[in-house]
Amino acid sequence: MMRALWTGAAGMKAQQTGVDTVANNLANVNTTGFKSQTTEFKSLLYQTLQTRTTTANGDPKPTTAQVGLGTRVASLNSNFAQGAMLASDNNMALCMNGTAFFELQGTNNEIYYSRAGNFGFSLDGNEGELVLADPEGNKVLDTEGNPVVLPDGASADTVVIDEDGNVTYKQADGTYVATGQQIARIQFRNVKGLDKVSDNLLQETPASGAPINEATTNLGIVRSTIAQGFLEGSNVNVADEMVNLIISQRAYEMNSKAITTSDTMLEEANNLRR
Repeated sequence: MMRALWTGAAGMKAQQTGVDTVANNLANVNTTGFKSQTTEFKSLLYQTLQTRTTTANGDPKPTTAQVGLGTRVASLNSNFAQGAMLASDNNMALCMNGTAFFELQGTNNEIYYSRAGNFGFSLDGNEGELVLADPEGNKVLDTEGNPVVLPDGASADTVVIDEDGNVTYKQADGTYVATGQQIARIQFRNVKGLDKVSDNLLQETPASGAPINEATTNLGIVRSTIAQGFLEGSNVNVADEMVNLIISQRAYEMNSKAITTSDTMLEEANNLRR
């Protein structure tokens, strides 16, 4: 009975994490470039009540008697499926179509990766730097690892970015001038190994592998494209998340019931002495 108490508590703790994951997915249903997560569980240790042996008559007992001791969270897996393309009034809104990420440089010079393409130009003197529209203003990098810069005299509304990420701008006479910069498109061998930080930013880890620059690699990968004037929406499916929420809630209630039942049985056992 004491074992049932701890097992039920382990189940409630694990299911609480499942509910937290679903809540986070629903909270970010309108977050640009957000990738949903799912909770994976695994069983805890098993206690052997009876080993493989024989009866008093020598008859074999081919199976053991083992009882599980509950469950715990094994991992939180991200779903990196493509989100919907959403039209935007922002001329510098960019949507990555494919498996690549935008490469960003933080204020601390750390390198981040993101699918969020809500960009804008931040003035630095007479030039403008392409940055992510967040409080940190992380800079968007080109294929050479340098910040994407809008030359002096060019307007952000005249910037044109093709599907390969090449940056050009329109002059007053109607001609287009190439800046010579190309927005980086970065892939990873194992995207689920990326480390998540706040603001839709990801970081490289040993599990993700080294970043692969689509513009310079010869690995035969499928290259991504960039669509200007669009943003990638969240890939959260509200209907699926509501089903997962109900499943986690019911599992939580059943584990709670197991604890209540065990407590009742312990109470009955204590009353036997009276």
